[in-house]
Amino acid sequence: MKIILAKSAGYCFGVRDAVNAAYDVSKEHGEVYMLGDIVHNENVVEDLEKKGVKVVENLEEIPEDKPVLFRAHGTSKDVWKKAEDKKMNIIDATCPLVHDIHREVKELHAEGRKIIIIGDHGHDEVIGIASQVEGAIIIASIEEAQKLRKTKKAGIVSQSTQAIENVQDIINILMTKVVDLRFINTICFPTKRNHQQIKELSVITDMMLIIGSFTSANSKRLTELSLERNKNTYQVTNAAEIDSSWFKNNINSVGISAGASTPDWIIDSVIKKVKELTNTTEKEIIHESRVRF
Repeated sequence: MKIILAKSAGYCFGVRDAVNAAYDVSKEHGEVYMLGDIVHNENVVEDLEKKGVKVVENLEEIPEDKPVLFRAHGTSKDVWKKAEDKKMNIIDATCPLVHDIHREVKELHAEGRKIIIIGDHGHDEVIGIASQVEGAIIIASIEEAQKLRKTKKAGIVSQSTQAIENVQDIINILMTKVVDLRFINTICFPTKRNHQQIKELSVITDMMLIIGSFTSANSKRLTELSLERNKNTYQVTNAAEIDSSWFKNNINSVGISAGASTPDWIIDSVIKKVKELTNTTEKEIIHESRVRF
């Protein structure tokens, strides 16, 4: 059995830094509080909770002497201001690339453009981006793009983990709706690399395993990209969910990747389980795309 692991599988640098910050701050202060889960991964959240990282629904639940950590996805402008007004100890773990999107949106808005965000409704990152300016519009699909009224001047950004195909399809429609359109491609390069590697792996392997929580939008997007090219694609949250029956019917190669919320130890455990189920002793091959971002 040949096992090929996507080099960009798992934590992106923004998520890795945020998770490490949560561990470090909780160790220093005994506890650290967050508004919502730091990542969309149940295994990571459970381990963090054991270390004193607590999730609350609002700032009022946080003791005055304890820090609040703002997550990698970004935080709404109103919450930032409220925390600053309360003089809270804010640990900013926002991904630098998300901060970049916030700046781009403000600059586009300053040009007098209507802001359009291509992204998932209700996603923490999208909520944070939209909060930077008044009246931002969120579009998740081509159907929503088709319903948009004609606009004279608009600036467009995207959620950092969007699939380029979805963004391109929506932009094609918006070009017929907006007279003066300025688009800034804010899909982050770790996402682009992981997507590209999955596209390549899914056509050269007999089966694909995508590791990630089903609450993670970016993990589900990876699964969709793989399924479009390889029907033998399965998403699992951890090694225990792997079914030995998947490896029957002439499966001689397996491609593995993981969402940006999946830590290395879960990826390693999945590889170990695959080797056990297939009696494979060969070391996995690391796949790096030739496409540069």
